[in-house]
Amino acid sequence: MNLFNLQGRTALVTGGFGGLGLHFARVLAENGARVALMGRRIELGREVAAQLGDAVGRPQDVRAYSIDVTDPVSVRSAFGQLASELGVANIVVNNAGTVARGPSMDLADDAWQSVVDVNLSGVFRVAQMAAREMVRAGEAGTIINISSIVGLRVRTQVVAYAATKAAVVQMTKALALEWAEHGIRVNALAPGYFETDLNREMLRSPVGQALISRVPQQRVGQMPELDGPLLLLASDASSYMTGAVIAVDGGHLVNSL
Repeated sequence: MNLFNLQGRTALVTGGFGGLGLHFARVLAENGARVALMGRRIELGREVAAQLGDAVGRPQDVRAYSIDVTDPVSVRSAFGQLASELGVANIVVNNAGTVARGPSMDLADDAWQSVVDVNLSGVFRVAQMAAREMVRAGEAGTIINISSIVGLRVRTQVVAYAATKAAVVQMTKALALEWAEHGIRVNALAPGYFETDLNREMLRSPVGQALISRVPQQRVGQMPELDGPLLLLASDASSYMTGAVIAVDGGHLVNSL
């Protein structure tokens, strides 16, 4: 189990103030990492960071930072604050994401661009800045990009989400190839359907229930079922893994067409 010990490391989680991101932050903190939660709603962020810090008994090790991943200036500022307070992040969970639902013929250009700016360009900005900081500090590290099974197989009426999550898969592989020489590993998690604020309404609708019926395990995932894959990629247990994409989906991807 010492392979999964993250003591002495600094983890960064974007989209960290709720949903999957907050869960990821909790798991990393519970396993010893200093954790920077990053997001746009900074007052909420400070509140949840304080709660998490108290829960793990290390309030000084869990902090919230304001970031807008669509704004390069905001990204640089957040990384600068983080480095001065918790140190260079050597575990990065690139989790910020958004979705626009509806028929593709009706999708407005600004809705398309908003999803691309967060899910693709934002993921690249954070990964690039994280890698630059690691190289500057002479540190190895691990970047975990959060994709989706929708980036590997598609469903209707989420064309921008599907396209960007597929691009994150290919970007993960490209960055893994480039940055291996610097000791930086880049992998991706591709969750199936886990109930969060982003998809709760959809999953409880007739459409969502029909979707769940296609999952071989006949249910959505429970948050703790992501803990093992996350810790694998965040820790030395995956020291020889880079460019990998791990699906956690109850067998959804292997269901028959």
